[in-house]
Amino acid sequence: MKQRDILLIGLMLFSMFFGAGNLMFPPLLGAQAGTSLWLALFGFIVTAVGLPLFVLIAISLVKGGAQELGNRVHPRFSSAFTVIVYLSIGPFLAIPRNANVAYEMGFKPFIDSSPLTLFIFTAIFFALVYAISLNPSKMVDYMGKWITPILLLAMAVLCIAAFTQLHEPLQAPKAKYEASAFFAGFIDGYSTMDALASLAFGIVILTALQQRGITDSQKLTRYTAKAGFIAGIALAAVYIALGLLGAKMAPQGSFENGTTILSSAASLLFGQGGNMLLGFIFTLACFTTCVGLTTACGQYFAKLVPKASYKTMALIVTLVSFGLANLGLNQILTVSVPFLVMAYPLTIVLVALAFLHRFFAGSRAVYASAMLFTGMFSLYDGLKMFGLESSILNNVTNSLPFSAAGLGWVVPAIVGAIVGSIISRFGSQQSTHKTNHAS
Repeated sequence: MKQRDILLIGLMLFSMFFGAGNLMFPPLLGAQAGTSLWLALFGFIVTAVGLPLFVLIAISLVKGGAQELGNRVHPRFSSAFTVIVYLSIGPFLAIPRNANVAYEMGFKPFIDSSPLTLFIFTAIFFALVYAISLNPSKMVDYMGKWITPILLLAMAVLCIAAFTQLHEPLQAPKAKYEASAFFAGFIDGYSTMDALASLAFGIVILTALQQRGITDSQKLTRYTAKAGFIAGIALAAVYIALGLLGAKMAPQGSFENGTTILSSAASLLFGQGGNMLLGFIFTLACFTTCVGLTTACGQYFAKLVPKASYKTMALIVTLVSFGLANLGLNQILTVSVPFLVMAYPLTIVLVALAFLHRFFAGSRAVYASAMLFTGMFSLYDGLKMFGLESSILNNVTNSLPFSAAGLGWVVPAIVGAIVGSIISRFGSQQSTHKTNHAS
């Protein structure tokens, strides 16, 4: 396979990953982390770059993709978990969020905003998303050759201007970055949703490689890793640049979120033209991510429902996304963060077990027990964000190591894996004993 093809697939993967959350969260992290910027960025890159890369590799190691990975726990778990992941990174959360952010940043500042203008924008936006999603085989050409280079160039213009014109020193870190900047950045990385997206994008990358004649499992894994590494380098570079931009902008005032930081920076550096540049960046980034997610969801649900064609499922995903996008950004974000707090630990543990698979002979008991223990604690963390909590359960979770950093599920996951290993060994010994006794 030509190196040029791997590069284009890597750039396509970058553009699929790089959407609303990837633009919004690093500048806010930079503004709040201040002098703790580098430690916070390191934690952010671990979950926003490293984890998605490991998920992609884990998906390439199993022939059935995310579905087969979940089957190692239990087929019913696999079905429920995979469907929830695809719905969340697809029509129920991520796609509407990206479309809304494209509208908020790309068009709302320049027009008289109303529900009607949002409706018209999203109608045109999703019509274009569907049109490009109809030809998944052309995505490498569309996104790798043209869209990604243009997006990176526009980002470079904004960030280089900020670095050369903003010279004030970094401020003191905000509260959550004072004591544990790394772990605060680690949790912030969840918000990009890229680890969950990797579960879906894996099938798109594998399909792109197979269309180029790569069928050997080892080669698929190797080329997937190379494409993921290219996308990861680009993502990390952009996160560092945006984090620095946010840190440089912090002395200019207080900001509600990353979009206001970027808007203020664009206006300060380029005036009205800066807002147009930023709107272009957001619209392009969100559009490419929506195309990638629509394609991934269409391919998955077409396999899940054999009687439905890919085009039909892609259309359904597009129409549902279009409907939810018109609810507004705030409603979407209110639901997405608690869900991510519940889903990410399960994803992390499942992928970690996939890489350790051979050390415990792929025992289903280990998978199931580790996921059960993790799920109990991550579920409660998510429910707390919805306001559903108990003082007794709070005392239990707060006593766990790393709970202050939002990682209280780590020790239960390890305990669950150990319990599963004991159950597996006990079961195998019992089976051996019965066999010997019968003979």
